[in-house]
Amino acid sequence: MDLKFEVVVLPVSDVDRSKNFYESLGFRMDVDNTFSDDYRLVHLTPPGSQCSIIFGKGTISATPGSAQGLYLIVSDVEQARAELVDRGVEVSEVFHDAGGLLHHGHEAGDAVHSGAGQERLSGPHPDRTSYASYATFSDPDGNGWVLQEITERQPGR
Repeated sequence: MDLKFEVVVLPVSDVDRSKNFYESLGFRMDVDNTFSDDYRLVHLTPPGSQCSIIFGKGTISATPGSAQGLYLIVSDVEQARAELVDRGVEVSEVFHDAGGLLHHGHEAGDAVHSGAGQERLSGPHPDRTSYASYATFSDPDGNGWVLQEITERQPGR
């Protein structure tokens, strides 16, 4: 069986504000259709991605801003962060996790989460190990995105 992860539906409060935000990040506009007064669908794709986002009016019942841990994979987290900042996005400083490779759910501004080895340290991972350097940002509703630097994939990926 061939399964492809294609789309994430984001809960937003203002469709046009969200559309403008994601287009300002360079996301490609795929669809913007209004089907009725109660249903509008906006579909955008990040540059280089095979997975897209959808939001709109009447598309999801989740609370706006409740989507968290949405990963955008980049080859250079510092460069990606700088480009987003140049586009007017408030992005956390680049950080790495004291425990090593895996991100432990750090939201922008959090210094430490409970549990050993889950400390957010300033700057990219000292060895620039793949999967180990991050930056975070949110859309206008608070949906949380993570930039993760990957320069070499794990075997089988």
